[in-house]
Amino acid sequence: MNEQNSFRPHAQNDQAAFRAQTLIEALPYLRKFAGQTVVIKYGGHAMVDDELKKSFALNVILLRAVGIYPVVVHGGGPQISRLLKQLNIVSEFVDGMRVTTPEVMDVVQMVLLGQVNTSIVGLINQHGGRAVGLSGHDGSMIRASRLQLARESAGQQPPEIVDIGLVGEPEKVDPQVLRTLEHGQFIPVIAPVGVGPEGESLNINADLVAAAIAAGLRASKLILLTDTRGVLDGEGNLIQEMTPVQVGELMEAGVIKGGMIPKVSCCLEALEAGVERAHIIDGRVPNAILLEVFTDSGIGTVFKSR
Repeated sequence: MNEQNSFRPHAQNDQAAFRAQTLIEALPYLRKFAGQTVVIKYGGHAMVDDELKKSFALNVILLRAVGIYPVVVHGGGPQISRLLKQLNIVSEFVDGMRVTTPEVMDVVQMVLLGQVNTSIVGLINQHGGRAVGLSGHDGSMIRASRLQLARESAGQQPPEIVDIGLVGEPEKVDPQVLRTLEHGQFIPVIAPVGVGPEGESLNINADLVAAAIAAGLRASKLILLTDTRGVLDGEGNLIQEMTPVQVGELMEAGVIKGGMIPKVSCCLEALEAGVERAHIIDGRVPNAILLEVFTDSGIGTVFKSR
């Protein structure tokens, strides 16, 4: 055999070496997280771009294939708004919360359970996974209370309580049905609908549900997929690691603000409830989940207790 033909071109050698190094770098994380639960909040651009949807599905399937238990919680706000508009149903927001009348709640369930959840389950199964769709009603998994929205009043008056309808916040998570699915090699996909005090359906923010599920399962990680790189400092640079003390300082300084505040708060609540790490990462990056879990540097912001 010609000696020159026994070697691949340098470019191919370099590519193969890079792939091998990536696998070696991932090895300690594969060992560490085997048998552990990772809760992923799926939302943003990753839910609408076809290539990113495929990347997400394959990432979740790979986690399960290497012995990690992924649990997916999804949102669906834009899809709900779109259908409400098509049906000429007025939908108002108060302090970022959708006022959920019984009529709106019917649409919320129609979209979350009948459209979004089904499509995510189908996406994962299409690419070789074994996903099962759920809501908080299944196995009474998510017990919730009515969310009380308080607004400050002028002078010495007590805060005004604003009625925003069938909106809830998680009170208790029963993880039994999730544990059963995990040990049966299935990937749970959860719509953020909870069970209220009278058995009614309550619309819950998906980030809150993801944090509550992570706490109930004592997950190793909570990962929030977003349309931003993570938490940024005052100069717009990514902050790779944060503690609750640092979060408090940046909130007080006005660096963490707007829509990032509730996401960061969810991460801190998960840590307080015993979740080891919480992450905010950019779901617009292909293979974002694998890059965050299996590489030394990660791609987003990780929150640690200290």
